[in-house]
Amino acid sequence: MTYLMTQKKRFPVRPGMTLVAALLIAACTPKAPAVSPAEALLERLNTSVADGKILYGHQDDLCYGHSWKVEDWRNDSVERSDIKDVAGKYPAIVGFDLGGIEMGDSLNLDGVPFGLIRKAAQAHVERGGIVTLSWHPRNPYTGSDAWDVSSNQVVASILPGGEKHDLFCLWLDRVAEFVGSLEVPVIFRPWHECSESWFWWGKDLCSEQEYIDLFRFTRKTLEEKGVKDLLWCYSPNGPFSQEKYLSRYPGDEYVELLGADLYMFKPKNLYNEMAGVYFQEQLSEMLATLDAIGKEHGKLICLSETGLESINDPKWWTIALYPAIKEYPVAYVLTWRNAWDRPDHFYAPWDGFSWAKDFVEFCNREQIELL
Repeated sequence: MTYLMTQKKRFPVRPGMTLVAALLIAACTPKAPAVSPAEALLERLNTSVADGKILYGHQDDLCYGHSWKVEDWRNDSVERSDIKDVAGKYPAIVGFDLGGIEMGDSLNLDGVPFGLIRKAAQAHVERGGIVTLSWHPRNPYTGSDAWDVSSNQVVASILPGGEKHDLFCLWLDRVAEFVGSLEVPVIFRPWHECSESWFWWGKDLCSEQEYIDLFRFTRKTLEEKGVKDLLWCYSPNGPFSQEKYLSRYPGDEYVELLGADLYMFKPKNLYNEMAGVYFQEQLSEMLATLDAIGKEHGKLICLSETGLESINDPKWWTIALYPAIKEYPVAYVLTWRNAWDRPDHFYAPWDGFSWAKDFVEFCNREQIELL
């Protein structure tokens, strides 16, 4: 049998069929719709979960580490990584924060140049990695930082009709411009930890409907401004019940990933094995709840922020974290940053850290995937 070749497919030219007829059949055959970068990223995450993998991520990796930072971002490479120094591989996911972009600043709230964030994000995606963005915007009502919870009128003031609405729209213009300049698909996680009250968009600072309206308005506005390559992640702080988690849920059409943040806390320089066990049980219970919600809504789940500051537990990775996450279809787990200018503020090991071996053992587990 002969075939008519097209750019995408080949069609059989059956005996007695004229070439014109074959061309008509080829022209009328529905073409598969083009897959957007965001859709391709979502499919990649779905495939990873189906394969039983959990992607490991680290905040601000590539920009700085425990005792170093990129000094000249325009000319220096973005190849160093605390994770790579210890485990020999890059984290599969790198997180960055947009706090400060709304003000038109050149540096984010942690002093990282936005130009460096762009450069690092593009380099990481080019080597096969994934990027996630959080956003700690300043308080538009008081002019202070994201942790200013002195007023419960902030969210109301930036929604349509509010006195700060025009200012907020300007902020979203700046977010759209920067995110669009990345030219890579991104997991976007705004308005996180809304189930608590330490940010101005938290549970005691706005009503459930106001929060939902804020999340929806943010997504609609960025999409209207042409920002399409985002997967949106909703990530309250745990622990939580299903009712609490869903009380501020924006809706299935506004969210692609269901996330949760949960940190372990204990006194500095005090190793208590039971503290790790308690965290493991707490995390496992939270992920069971999140998994049930994910199945009900047809969404992937992730541990969008976690960690133990200073990692003063020699077996935290293999005894506290891994036993909890290995039982659930967690797309990724991201630990927080290693501050270059605060010696005790680190959430991942670094070259020379006493208990780095436990992290390497964690990374070598079959389920855990680095780059």
